[in-house]
Amino acid sequence: MSTSAYEDHRSAWVSREELAERLIPLIGRLYRDYGVVTSVHGHRIINLSAMGVIEAHERVLQLGHQELSLEQSRTVLEALLAIEPGPASLDIARLAAALDAAGPDVDVEAHLRGQLAELLTAEPAPSGNSTDVVLYGFGRIGRLLARILITHAGNGHGLRLRAVVVRRGAKNDLVKRASLLERDSVHGLFPGIVTVDEEHDVIIANGTRIQVIYANDPAAIDYTAYGINDAVVVDNTGRWRDEEGLGQHLKSKGVARVLLTAPGKSPLKNIVYGINHKDIEPTDKILSAASCTTNAITPVLKAIDEAYGVERGHVETVHSFTNDQNLTDNFHTGDRRGRSAVLNMVITETGAATAVAKALPEFAGKLTGSSIRVPTPNVSLAILNLTLTNPATKDEVNDYLRRASLHSKLRQQIDYVESPEVVSTDFVGSHRAGIVDGLATIVNDVNMVLYVWYDNEYGYSYQVIRVLEHMAGAHPAVFPKREEVRLAKV
Repeated sequence: MSTSAYEDHRSAWVSREELAERLIPLIGRLYRDYGVVTSVHGHRIINLSAMGVIEAHERVLQLGHQELSLEQSRTVLEALLAIEPGPASLDIARLAAALDAAGPDVDVEAHLRGQLAELLTAEPAPSGNSTDVVLYGFGRIGRLLARILITHAGNGHGLRLRAVVVRRGAKNDLVKRASLLERDSVHGLFPGIVTVDEEHDVIIANGTRIQVIYANDPAAIDYTAYGINDAVVVDNTGRWRDEEGLGQHLKSKGVARVLLTAPGKSPLKNIVYGINHKDIEPTDKILSAASCTTNAITPVLKAIDEAYGVERGHVETVHSFTNDQNLTDNFHTGDRRGRSAVLNMVITETGAATAVAKALPEFAGKLTGSSIRVPTPNVSLAILNLTLTNPATKDEVNDYLRRASLHSKLRQQIDYVESPEVVSTDFVGSHRAGIVDGLATIVNDVNMVLYVWYDNEYGYSYQVIRVLEHMAGAHPAVFPKREEVRLAKV
């Protein structure tokens, strides 16, 4: 390669970096001043570095969309700031595509006002409209929920993380809790600053003041003493999974509702966001967000059932080990789980297959399931072995699932990848509930095998946040509005 060619490539890259850096304050102002969450085909671009912004734009072509340049995004972002929209989730890639289709002479601000007319004419949300959130338990899921809630704090409206409740473990408990929030062996450093106020048992993370409450009885806490009212308590302990046990939280002052981050026992509703979240009623005081595996496979099963019909199937999960297993061989009440999690593959049971029917009643009695725990700390794989009602081909199924991940009502839940090189660690931090591995798909007439990756910690936590937002009426309206691509075989 000639020196001039080398310099040309380098100069072009520096120009892209500079332009991406100019986009960051525009994205930040929209988020902080107007409560606008910006995305590129569903992938959030708030709180990204210049490199992250460039990667989001590069991904557009890989996902099968028309090219989106940084210049197009700047045009849209600047016009959005000019028209001062209200809180919403805005897909700048789709807005840019509509602008492009309107022609080169279009008035950008006028066009966006037309696209967002419903948003601009809507009554503004009451000032200070927000919902207090308490995390009861601060383990793997609790800390990831905290990270997401802090990152989504924005202009202070919507969900507000106010407190975490734990049992005191040591004299320096608060410092250790803060350190675990700040440093994570799987998900990396917390993106920001974490400090502690030991005198008042408070953790402060990126300006979010989190009261740490030490308690052993979920029914005996006065949250109002900390200024917390009508809160949603998210129980991450897994200690109680029935209405009676979880109902103890409702006896504490300041609690309005409870959400369990584990499968709930009947008659509790098990909610998989994107599938049955509309079944949530204002009168539902206790809800379950089901399990990570149930959230990963139910959207994919829903999509396949609508297109081809599912007669029966078996779900095998290759699941990373969890805290429930032993680090070294020791007594455990569960079969095989007493053997070392870091040295063995462990066959165990899973309730995910039967739990699917709690969100999708049409699957009652159709699925069996089992699980193999493996020596990895995060990211799991569900293998769906299905018998279909109608025959299919691999190319047809993959094209359908790819389009479902881009355009359907389940695009927040289903992702799709085709790469001969991806492995489990590539999916750490995925915001989607499950990612279909297209190259691994097997289809023979009515027999189908699908491989679905999922970050059983982070992907699940995002599903929990979506349920929380729906419970609180804080899920942002999505624009531009358009007709959904129906989940059916084309």
